[in-house]
Amino acid sequence: METIGRDLREMQRVPLAASHIAALRAAGIERHYPAGTFLARAGEPADRFVYVEIGEIEVVNPFTDERHLPSTLGPTQFMGEIAFLNGGNWSMPMRAVRDTTVVEVPRLEMLRLMSEIPEMSDIVITVLAARRRRQLDSQDGTLVLIGEDHDRAVRRIAEFASRNRLPYRSYALGSPDAEAVARSCAIAADRPAVIFGRDIVVTEPTPDKVAHLLGLNVNLVDDEAFDVLIVGGGPAGVAAGVYAGAEGLRALVVEDVAIGGQAGTSSRIENYMGFPTGISGADLVWRGEVQAMKFGTRFAMPRRVAKLERLDDGAFCATFENDQRVRGRAVVVATGVQYRRLPIDRLEAFEGAGVYYAATEIEARYCRNAETIIIGGGNSAGQAAMFLSRSAGHVRLLVRGPSLATSMSSYLSSRLEADPAITIEYGSEVSALHGEDHLEAVTIRDVGDGTVRRIATCAVFVMVGAAPNTRWLSGLIALDDHGFVLTGEAVGAGSPYATSQPGIFAVGDVRAGSVKRVASSVGEGSVVISKVWDYVRH
Repeated sequence: METIGRDLREMQRVPLAASHIAALRAAGIERHYPAGTFLARAGEPADRFVYVEIGEIEVVNPFTDERHLPSTLGPTQFMGEIAFLNGGNWSMPMRAVRDTTVVEVPRLEMLRLMSEIPEMSDIVITVLAARRRRQLDSQDGTLVLIGEDHDRAVRRIAEFASRNRLPYRSYALGSPDAEAVARSCAIAADRPAVIFGRDIVVTEPTPDKVAHLLGLNVNLVDDEAFDVLIVGGGPAGVAAGVYAGAEGLRALVVEDVAIGGQAGTSSRIENYMGFPTGISGADLVWRGEVQAMKFGTRFAMPRRVAKLERLDDGAFCATFENDQRVRGRAVVVATGVQYRRLPIDRLEAFEGAGVYYAATEIEARYCRNAETIIIGGGNSAGQAAMFLSRSAGHVRLLVRGPSLATSMSSYLSSRLEADPAITIEYGSEVSALHGEDHLEAVTIRDVGDGTVRRIATCAVFVMVGAAPNTRWLSGLIALDDHGFVLTGEAVGAGSPYATSQPGIFAVGDVRAGSVKRVASSVGEGSVVISKVWDYVRH
């Protein structure tokens, strides 16, 4: 299956061309660092590109201050990580091994060079992506979690980091590694914790606090103006971000949970053209995010738009939940849909403690060798069943209807039926949840005769129904009876993506009548920008 970047061993020695180096020298400043000097510390802004001319630079373990990796950076190589593209922070400390001379190019100037010299941009981005892949493969980052399996708040951080392709290391409570980290940070070894570097222990951890440490939630100027606000970071929103940046529009993509949206919870997409071995939804959209950042599109997350207003000058004002505001001359609604909360008692109490709405690597750990239940009959439910069957003791797929023929692709339903680790139960639903602090069992009801039975399980995955995320639109545009955005002929608009309000466009799953597939969402997000361009330049 495709992954997010090429192998770093293949890419780490790819040199920049002589013309690229000349451009760096012309745009940058030569600096000298004595041996032992830190060029970057975790949490500091990744605000410059650093090309090594003389000397050697090493990655430092923030807890021991010792060399972290066997390999180092020498002449002709460069410092940097993928956060550089979006103005994020360094995730690992970097130190001069011996007296070192570098050329430093300010971030914005480097982005300009990359836009003008695509061959150099290709090398830089490929290496940065490969470095991120190495960090993820080795679970290597300054963010350290202790007690993920015991504490719901720590688990939320793990889910946030995992879905956003952020490197982190997780230690079990009471393990020797957890105790060693706790000692280095001078904290109790028997309590869950979220640690960034050695000096920052995050109290009452939230995704927003961690995003701030990593530089993800961009410090926007209040009332900062953009050509287009793209609300939603799923396939449609990120595709719009790619094309908006490529066309020279000043664009901001706003996402409240994780780049990838609902597609990001899909462990394997096999019917997306160009990926014959399949690709996870998160990896697919992550590639698009990097592509959009290359063109200058900015991302803000986790940020939820609470309200949208039209101003007297015709522009739009989006207000976040933290009361910060940004403006846009146009708005692309790409907020997609979310799985419905089923009307089951105590469902919300078990969310994150046995009830899940995504099936990724992190959720798979929570149900290892255990009975696992998936509610739903669509492709997402089917892919989740196939994925979880590798680690769960048994997977039980509950389908309320009599078959999968109308809701799931044929290739997928055939695989489910042939897999001995998966049982499909038609005409079944979960009617009750049982447990104290975490889920321990469920009651399954037969829809036909009403009989019930109790099944012990620690994990239920809800993948049924599709509720559109449109409340934040504040009545500005017309919706259908189910809350989906009406566009095109339904509202007398000339474009199939235009809404009843000039300047607001809708793409992807949130649009009434759209085909609920990743490929169509990407297509709509790409095409809509031509209409946005016409509107903002009118």
